[in-house]
Parts: sequence; C-alpha cells; structure tokens
Amino acid sequence: MTPATTHTAPPAAPRAAGLRLLDRLASLSIGVAGIALLGLVVVQGWQVFARYVLNDSPSWTEPVTLLLLATAMSLGAAAAVHEDRHFRFHLLAQALPEPARRGSERLTAVVTIAIGGVLAAWGTRLLLDGIDIRMAGAPLPQSIAFLPLSLGGALMVLFALPRLWRGAAATIENGEA
Repeated sequence: MTPATTHTAPPAAPRAAGLRLLDRLASLSIGVAGIALLGLVVVQGWQVFARYVLNDSPSWTEPVTLLLLATAMSLGAAAAVHEDRHFRFHLLAQALPEPARRGSERLTAVVTIAIGGVLAAWGTRLLLDGIDIRMAGAPLPQSIAFLPLSLGGALMVLFALPRLWRGAAATIENGEA
C-alpha cells in the first residue's frame, strides 16, 4: 500500500471518544443526582410521617438527608460544568470582541478548574479526617457528606479541561498568543 491509500484513524477520533465518555459520565452524574433528590423526598417524607403519625422521630433521617443533598448539589454542579450551564456572565462574553471572548472562555475554564480542584482536595482531606468517627444517629462515618463534594470537584475539573484545551487550540489556530 502506498501512503496515500493507508487508512488511519483521524486524530479527532480519540478526542471524540473521550468527549462521548465525558457525556456518559455527565449523564451518570445527573442520574445519580436525580436519584439523590428522590431519596431526599422519601427520607423527609418518612421523617414527617414518623414524627407526626407514629410519634417516633427517627434519628438517621437528618444525616442521610444532608448526604443526599450534598450528592445532588455536587454532582448536579459538575454536570452543569459539562453542559456549560454553570454560573457566568454570558451576555458580557457575547459583547466582547472575538479574541477577548476566547480569552474569557479560557479564564472561565481556569477558574472552574481551580474551584473544582480546591473542592476535590479539601473535600477529600475532610472526608479522610473524619472517616473513623461514627455519625450520631446513623451508622455512617461522620465525614461521609464530604464524599460527594470531593467527587463533584474532581468531575468539575475533568469536565472543564476540554473547554480549556478547546480555547487554547482556537487561539493557536488563529495565530494569537
């Protein structure tokens, strides 16, 4: 075969596969966040029923509720980063000239990576710090509520990296520094 007829995968194929993997991971995050919200409703419903109908308020509902709420918020926020629905000033970015708009997109990605990294690092540190202490009212580690924070922060970093690379690639293609 001559070099002209040799079939090789285009360089974009691995990148597209990686983005599909991130899409699946974001969908999984949304699914887990949705299940956590449903669990939150069930646990709080049981809390109200047990307190006012059975006159026996369970002690485990508050810590479980906090864990479910942290899970829904952290994974939902990470998925919002992937879907580009996180908090930022879209109107301001759209009003900027093209080079400044690309710069603001890179800055947004860098800030998101920094915030996600801090959440992941400190969440992990706090999780490990209280993992041996049992929670009052539930047979869980006291620091388990920091697990979703750690995972959500790590996912924010993972989901923001392609945006940073995409912004850097656009800048290089346009001959800007």
